[in-house]
Amino acid sequence: MKIVLAYSGGLDTSVLLSWIKENYEAEMIAFCANIGQGEELKGLEKKALRTGASRLYIDDLQEEFARDFIFPMIQAGAVYEGQYYLGTSIARPLIAKRMIEIARKENAQAIAHGATGKGNDQVRFELTAAALGPDLQIIAPWRDPSFREEFPGRAEMIAYCEQRKIPVQATAKKPYSSDRNLLHISFEAGILEDPWMDAFAPANKDMFKLSVAPEDAPNKPEHVTLEFRQGNCVAVNGKRLSPLGVMQVLNKLGGKHGVGRVDMVENRYVGMKSRGVYETPGGAILHFAHRQIESLTMDREVMHLRDSLIPRYAELVYYGYWFAPERLALQALVAESQKNVTGTVRVKLYKGNILVAGRKSPVSLYNPHIATMEADPTKAYNQDDATGFIRLNGLRLRVAAAVHGSRKKAR
Repeated sequence: MKIVLAYSGGLDTSVLLSWIKENYEAEMIAFCANIGQGEELKGLEKKALRTGASRLYIDDLQEEFARDFIFPMIQAGAVYEGQYYLGTSIARPLIAKRMIEIARKENAQAIAHGATGKGNDQVRFELTAAALGPDLQIIAPWRDPSFREEFPGRAEMIAYCEQRKIPVQATAKKPYSSDRNLLHISFEAGILEDPWMDAFAPANKDMFKLSVAPEDAPNKPEHVTLEFRQGNCVAVNGKRLSPLGVMQVLNKLGGKHGVGRVDMVENRYVGMKSRGVYETPGGAILHFAHRQIESLTMDREVMHLRDSLIPRYAELVYYGYWFAPERLALQALVAESQKNVTGTVRVKLYKGNILVAGRKSPVSLYNPHIATMEADPTKAYNQDDATGFIRLNGLRLRVAAAVHGSRKKAR
């Protein structure tokens, strides 16, 4: 049997690689997606081979991640429960997609992941497999009672690695877990399971990797311009960039000024609430600026229709339905809505804040001559027309007041 394992080189996936190989008597193909983890990828191949993999794939998927996953989601304005920019959620379908492609290439019969049985990631991986590789077997050790019995905690996993001389750097107690990619870094579990604990207190500064604390950000604000074409950012500060380049530049700028930090209690798809802390510096800037250019260029009813679908779209991403027909259908509507979202936005970054400092577009729907409180030289709007407009829209209210008012008198 040949199995493709999502592998990071950490304690969990190192144990999984060895344990699955032994228990399934399988050849293990390790796979790590480079989606912006940075230094976490160093020395991974040597570690995977020493742990028992016959081969390790490290595929640079950063450009695909930015272009085909992050940017379409930004166009949709997707934010889960009003706060979460979906950094982990949007990465999982890409990782699973590539795992399935490798499984086809290697003639593997199964794919395996180390997602916990309590979390969302197991759903995201396996729904992607259902859509793109329904014939592949799914191996999820954390849902296997025998695996959980053998490894009730980190101490047992560390001991297992020591016995088999598996190279890992881990301690018996880890204060929290983290997940990093091009869009964000997330922190959860451990000390963060207490929702009263202040993650942004000075004592916890060392936890954050992508951004400085707002109070430590520069005392001078910085202006940044973003140029959009059909809903996608194509240039920052006048320099044309690929989607990957846009994310890298905005992450650096946002991190410098401490923007994009979120601490929230969210509703997991599996039914429980969980507390997560997130850094999304570049994504926060991009989301904010995109909304500003939309405000100038999108038709009111198109915007309101798209906005009404944001919670649904965000749920689909969060729950793992990226490759489901309903998400693809929504994306088609989003793409149509973005055809005229073109122009330039200037933002000011200061002490954790993103403020709009200007917006312009060659296809702006804003007409100062019509909107002015002074005399309208275009004669496009006749204020006398508002009388009938208001009277017609108030008709149902007057009728209801007359009916219900009569009933009250009768009582």
